[in-house]
Amino acid sequence: MKLRELLARLVEHQVRFSVIGGVALIARGVQRSTEDLDIAYARDRENLARLAKALAPIHPRLRGVPADLPFVLDEASLRSGLNFTLDTDEGPLDLFGEVPGLGTFEHVDRASDEIEIASTRLLVLTIEGLEQAKRAAGRPKDLVDLGYLRALKGEHIS
Repeated sequence: MKLRELLARLVEHQVRFSVIGGVALIARGVQRSTEDLDIAYARDRENLARLAKALAPIHPRLRGVPADLPFVLDEASLRSGLNFTLDTDEGPLDLFGEVPGLGTFEHVDRASDEIEIASTRLLVLTIEGLEQAKRAAGRPKDLVDLGYLRALKGEHIS
């Protein structure tokens, strides 16, 4: 995954977003790997247009569907959908219009603060926000991540 390039592209186009998921965990100090970049994005018309413009040159495609299925990620598609799992020329990218356990971008924004990732200051979900999202998702890997987050906070794991 070309994380630096993906993030720079979003910042360059002034997309309003917060980093969530594995990259946020790593940015907060959890030692783990991740295959994709997960972001929560603002759903106002201007931001949808900026997001679509930022991603168009890297050919976003729906992940896990037949390659010949027609799909264009434009403002209308973003407005009609909510969460998208994409493959791009710069790597996998998951877009969340709503994050389980947190809600819309406005809620994610309040549960984020600014830190540096790949030499850029970005909004990143806080440890507490990550805990809420991971608890709500409840997949086996999320439960493991919750243990890492508790360890970061110095909590006893029983």
